Amino acid sequence: MSERSGIFAGDDPFAIAQAWLTEAEIAEVNDPSAMALATVDADGMPNVRMVLLKEIEQPRGGREGGFVFYTNYESAKTIEITATGKAAFVLHWKSLRRQVRVRGTVTREEGPQADAYYASRALESRIGAWASDQSRPLESRTALMARVAREGLRHGLAPSRPPHWGGFRIRPVEIEFWADGAFRLHDRFRWSRAAGDASAEAGERVDSGAGAWRIQRLNP
Repeated sequence: MSERSGIFAGDDPFAIAQAWLTEAEIAEVNDPSAMALATVDADGMPNVRMVLLKEIEQPRGGREGGFVFYTNYESAKTIEITATGKAAFVLHWKSLRRQVRVRGTVTREEGPQADAYYASRALESRIGAWASDQSRPLESRTALMARVAREGLRHGLAPSRPPHWGGFRIRPVEIEFWADGAFRLHDRFRWSRAAGDASAEAGERVDSGAGAWRIQRLNP
């Protein structure tokens, strides 16, 4: 057995991640939901940038758990995600000395859930989603603000969600929980989708509403 206890205890990795995020929302000064999102381009060159995690979806009713964020569908990250269908990210909380690493497959969220989140944003942010050609060259800040003004007049006080803006859902195949330890002897537990054959690596296995997982303690 992996001897998990304390902050690592539980049979649902999404519940553990949510518990850590909830603690971070109290402890972190700025943007506790900020995550470094990694993708690769057509040449295999990696890219990473900070985005905001907006929801940790808990498994229920046959639905798998997932991690949801929103962005411009014409951005570099979207082009790369669309080409591979995969992404990875890390949430790091310096105040808690913890991090969560995730790798998985990605699908779009373009339905009522995306509409509801878009409607919850500040009006200026909703207009900005219409005005920004994300990741593409910009002649000047003045030009950007002029576009913002034009889009504000065009859409008024209740802009609809742009067709080029929506969500992505990362369905993890691997989640790693890491906590700082004295003398660099950190605690690390990797959750991976349990393999179905007898040759799979040894490790604790759980099968709950969160799905079937193999859990292994890793060296620091």
